[in-house]
Amino acid sequence: MAHTEIDLANPKANVKTHGFTPEERTGFSRFVKAGFLDTFREFQKRGGHYTWWSPMAGARSRNVGWRIDYFLISAALRPRLKRAFIRDAVEGSDHCPVGIEIDQA
Repeated sequence: MAHTEIDLANPKANVKTHGFTPEERTGFSRFVKAGFLDTFREFQKRGGHYTWWSPMAGARSRNVGWRIDYFLISAALRPRLKRAFIRDAVEGSDHCPVGIEIDQA
């Protein structure tokens, strides 16, 4: 599911769509309120970055997607988080890989 409006290309049209309902978003917000961090948003504050695209109507080529794949970490682990990334150029699925890099120190 997409957490915030910047996590999908067309938030207004999808408010009651499965994956972006108020109930789902509230549930995800509980993790954030409990102290977990959205690793990608620690580095990238703006929208336009997605991890899933509908296979219909060339959505991926037009970058009309949703960011629905996340890594959450505890605040205690944040000092070791070096980067978080979306590999949107990797094809073969309607999703793309996401990852994080943690300092092992």
